[in-house]
Amino acid sequence: MDLAEPRSLAAPIRPSRGLWADAFRRLLKNRLAVAGGLIVLLFILIAIFAPLVAPAYYAEESFPDNYAPPGGKFLMGADFMGRDVFSRIVYGARISLTVGIVGATMSMAIGVIYGSIAGYYGGKVDNFMMRFVDLMYAFPTLLLIILIMVYFRSGSVSGPETGLAQLLRAVDTSLGGLFFIFVGIGITAWMTMARLVRGIILSLKEKEFIQAARSIGAGEVRIIVHHLLPNFVGPIVVAETLNIPTYILYEAFLSFIGLGVNPPTPSWGAMINEGMQGMRSYPHLALFPALALALTLLSFNFLGDGLRDALDPRMR
Repeated sequence: MDLAEPRSLAAPIRPSRGLWADAFRRLLKNRLAVAGGLIVLLFILIAIFAPLVAPAYYAEESFPDNYAPPGGKFLMGADFMGRDVFSRIVYGARISLTVGIVGATMSMAIGVIYGSIAGYYGGKVDNFMMRFVDLMYAFPTLLLIILIMVYFRSGSVSGPETGLAQLLRAVDTSLGGLFFIFVGIGITAWMTMARLVRGIILSLKEKEFIQAARSIGAGEVRIIVHHLLPNFVGPIVVAETLNIPTYILYEAFLSFIGLGVNPPTPSWGAMINEGMQGMRSYPHLALFPALALALTLLSFNFLGDGLRDALDPRMR
């Protein structure tokens, strides 16, 4: 009689996937999110390698070819100064994506720090800091950005400049007019992120793992950075991905009304404004930059929605 122990027929235990691996797997199943992510990646590559992608420099003029129709020498036609519309759209992607990414980074940095301090310390500190956020919310965001832009831009005609104002204007000129756009977005875009982070920290700071960290002598900075921050990385990434289209729209609108980047630096908003003046006769001048803007906004929205669903713990 064979006394050997019977071989176990149980299936081998499969290692559990982590949160990010599981979220990535769910993200890949969302076709719209994948398509949006690929289009965003394509625009990023186009922006990085704009000199290689664009057939001409964005400011290169050819007056005999002004208002040239799409096709032939100009894939998307030429504008009123004979500049290649496709090349200007390619270089304009740099402006829109830079504003979106820098705006999201500034909003995340300021909002996370501000919301973490308010939520962790609570009490009078939280009350005072959140009342300031409520005060900031009382001002329409876009109107506040316009006022900031008008203030800084009009300073050049209000008298001689010295010191800090001259330095800031020099920085803005070197960045093609983007610096004050960054300032406007940075001052106004962090409030929602601060509220989000504060709410998450308020719900987590009395949990058992935080109490355990305190009991072994962990400092406040260590608790925030090593124990609380990892728990709200997902929500803030999703929130900022969904906010990037808003920042891009701010820049496009500012450029549309003449408060955006400095000419001849191309911006999709400024190109739409220029194309609107001859919309009936030359619709391609406004149509192509508008399509590029719409495609970018939709792609970020699809990607943000997909990330939100993928990172939702209830979907596991």
